Amino acid sequence: MTNPQPPQTSLQRSQAKLLSFLASANLSKLGVASLVVVSLSFVTFVALQIADRTKVHRLKLAAGAIQGESYVISKSIEQVVEKYHPNIQIEVIKTGGTAENIQRLEENQVQLATAQADVPVGASARLISILYPDRFQLIVPNNSPINQFSDLKGKRISLPKTGGQFQSFVNVAAHFGLAESDFTFVGETELAANEAFLRNQADAAFRVRALVNPSILQLVQNGSARLVPIPQAAAMKIKYPAFEVGIIPQGAYRGNPPIPAIDLATVQVQRTLLAHEKVDPEVIRNITMVIMERRQELANAIAQDDIKPLVANINPPSRDSGIGAPIHPGSQAYYERDKPSFVQENADFLALILTIFLLLWSWGLELKRLLVRVQKNAADEYSKKVIHLLNEVPKSNDLRQLEVKREELLKLLTSAVNDLDKDVISEESFQSFRVIWQIALDTVRERRITLYQQQSPSVPPPQVSRTP
Repeated sequence: MTNPQPPQTSLQRSQAKLLSFLASANLSKLGVASLVVVSLSFVTFVALQIADRTKVHRLKLAAGAIQGESYVISKSIEQVVEKYHPNIQIEVIKTGGTAENIQRLEENQVQLATAQADVPVGASARLISILYPDRFQLIVPNNSPINQFSDLKGKRISLPKTGGQFQSFVNVAAHFGLAESDFTFVGETELAANEAFLRNQADAAFRVRALVNPSILQLVQNGSARLVPIPQAAAMKIKYPAFEVGIIPQGAYRGNPPIPAIDLATVQVQRTLLAHEKVDPEVIRNITMVIMERRQELANAIAQDDIKPLVANINPPSRDSGIGAPIHPGSQAYYERDKPSFVQENADFLALILTIFLLLWSWGLELKRLLVRVQKNAADEYSKKVIHLLNEVPKSNDLRQLEVKREELLKLLTSAVNDLDKDVISEESFQSFRVIWQIALDTVRERRITLYQQQSPSVPPPQVSRTP
């Protein structure tokens, strides 16, 4: 005794119908498989693009002391970049200066950093831009006998023995034949060094800062201190390529009486913005675009009026500037851009639209082919039924059997016409079916005449039309 089969669920029935439909459709397996692969690849590509565009990139920027120009400008960069690119989040970090910034960048503790151009960077550092020029500024009391750099030998220097400023001082001293051991350095931090100078606990102060730097202004504003020139910058550049000839203009720190009293020669180096080599080039490109094209907004984001003008100095790095670090690929892509045409500017979007169109067109063609196959299969089913009836006609020896077959043919024709109206079968398939159907009907008519003559030879057979 066989076990009864459990009734099919609606899901099983739907699956069976689907399998039956696919089997009857006689799909082109290779074509559909290829189209599915292309579609899935495209969907994956679009998903990855969307994910990349919406991914939040969190970067840390080492920017020096909070009161310094590089820190203030870095905060404005953070604000404006995040305004135009919310997926780029920048955290500005206070540090002890260039040396610490470069070390943190090399260790990838931070991804962005400001630095003096004359301080050697690590292998991972890449240039984004020039921010502004720093000048070497040597300050001494008004009554000091120090009138040139070489007079500093044996003196107390208000300068922490760390950071880029200290390295710059040592390099200038070496040019004038002096060594680190020829000086006594006062102050563990720049703030402590400033306090030591103001309390006459130091004979001179050395700073590498932008003009009108607040800490230098604090040292000279009461008129009790003056600036000493540092000449021979062009000669120093031979050994230190990042050095440039600079000027501290007359009256830069006070107009009446002017401080300095005359234009003073000095050494100038660029303050740079660096990135770690592993930062996404597209992220760096967007940062570069903002700082190069949104300078007015960067300035507006700065509260200190004496720092705002420095933003005007933001420029691409020059290849002959003597700065050792290569340019980051993301920044390079921005600097080397040409003005794009509409098509170039929107190439990604247009390519996306074209891909979608081609994909929809391919699916449309495949669905059309599927519909044609389904219509042909439906017509073939009608034709098979007609052929089956056609094969049965010669075996019929009874007029009533023939009449039944004739009625079946008429029902098939009626059903086929209805399916034609519903686009279940195509016009071409219907015409092919119609030819076979007419042959079957003619065969029924001829067989009917034959049987009628056999049964009533003396009576003429009835007339039967060729079409119903």
